[in-house]
Amino acid sequence: MIQSKLVEIRKQIGDKVKLIAVSKNNPVSKLSVAYEAGQKVFGENRVQELCTKYSELPKDIEWHLIGHLQKNKVKYIAPFVAWIHSIDSFELLEIVQKEAQKHNRKINVLLQLKVAQEESKFGMTLKQAEELIHAFKKLDMPNIVISGIMGMSTNTENEEIINQEFNELKKHFEFLKNKYFIEETEFKELSMGMSNDYLLAIQNGSTMVRIGSLIFSE
Repeated sequence: MIQSKLVEIRKQIGDKVKLIAVSKNNPVSKLSVAYEAGQKVFGENRVQELCTKYSELPKDIEWHLIGHLQKNKVKYIAPFVAWIHSIDSFELLEIVQKEAQKHNRKINVLLQLKVAQEESKFGMTLKQAEELIHAFKKLDMPNIVISGIMGMSTNTENEEIINQEFNELKKHFEFLKNKYFIEETEFKELSMGMSNDYLLAIQNGSTMVRIGSLIFSE
């Protein structure tokens, strides 16, 4: 079932959108099935679970930390994580730089912006993201690559609301790209869309979708 679901999703999203298989709460056995089916990009929400799975699975997997990241836990993932989707403060960015430098690595990061209506959702306003970028550009942070932005839609069945929020994220991405990263090719990723809304996200310009339950649920 996992293999057939992966095939179906890849056909839907095409070659230009990166599929991140969100493996949280799923055993290593299921991840291994997905890996054998050709899936080499996985996303985890929790640092401890990410570290455990990293230690047990093949080392050519590209790991993405997609959940809220506490500053005191960066050190555990810095030796191996490829992407951090949830940068929501300059203080967190500074710690990622410090820990990445210790391991002589570059880590791709995405700035998390909030457009959803739920109070529980993390993320910066557009103004806060601009302030972070200003601070970033004033300092030497050679171990960090700001590669784009990430956001989540409101948990609702109202597609009009979801579409509006994804459209807003797309506009934020284009604004930041044109104002701050126009000559930097690395700033190109717009991570939005999950199992229930990834097709809408792609219609609005998503380049990365984070799909879990659609792949791993029985």
